[in-house]
Amino acid sequence: MSDSSLSSRTVLVTGATSGIGHETARQLAERGATVLLHGRTPEDARAAADSLIATAGVAEDQLHTYAADFARLDEVETLARNVVTEHPHLDVLVNNAGMAAPERHTVTADGNEIAFQVNFLAHYLLTCLLEPSLTSEPGGRVVNVSSALHRTGSIQWSDPNRARRYSRLAAYAQSQLALTVFAADPRVTAVSVHPGVCDTALLSLYSHEGMSPAEGAANVVRLCDPAVEIVNGAYYDRDARVEPAPAAAEDRTVKRLNKLADLLVGRSAA
Repeated sequence: MSDSSLSSRTVLVTGATSGIGHETARQLAERGATVLLHGRTPEDARAAADSLIATAGVAEDQLHTYAADFARLDEVETLARNVVTEHPHLDVLVNNAGMAAPERHTVTADGNEIAFQVNFLAHYLLTCLLEPSLTSEPGGRVVNVSSALHRTGSIQWSDPNRARRYSRLAAYAQSQLALTVFAADPRVTAVSVHPGVCDTALLSLYSHEGMSPAEGAANVVRLCDPAVEIVNGAYYDRDARVEPAPAAAEDRTVKRLNKLADLLVGRSAA
């Protein structure tokens, strides 16, 4: 199946090796988009591409593979450099890679609580570094795959790594709230979306049953389509635009989060 509105689009999907990310990549490619598949390792990314070629009939020249472990910010920087060099124009960045916070408090080599880094800080850094490609022509957009659980979260400004008091659910919710707040950053047009509770590795955080990853991915792919008008900072619950948690709409919170994120990823404040 091809769709003229996506056939000329170049889209980077993080976490494209399984779950919603893999199905998002599949649906985008089936509609004619050029898809940059990100995986944690080169082998994972290549396997995802081979799967799409074999099972979805996607042309090999539509797919490009990239690797970075989001628990290592230096690998995120390398990923961004490679994408900007090879794809100076990028239409859409889908910030989808994610993990459930572990039972035990875990800190990355960069010094950040691992769920906060993988789910938010790595995407923050990647988005900032890809800004030249996303804004090289009008219409570039970012789609943050967030979660309805952002409504239960709070950002611990004085202890974002939750070293003093750790709960895996609170850590995960904080990362999703941060990702949702980040969609309101004005430098690149962005939205966030809760794709629905899907039968993926994160299902245990939500319930015992979920819809298929393909159904969730359809809610992400819709927002990648230039025919779908979006408003910077908007939040969607599946296919309906709804109000996010109040904090996600506060300019003060957006600015404060950017300042914190710049500090934690080692960037000079813009």
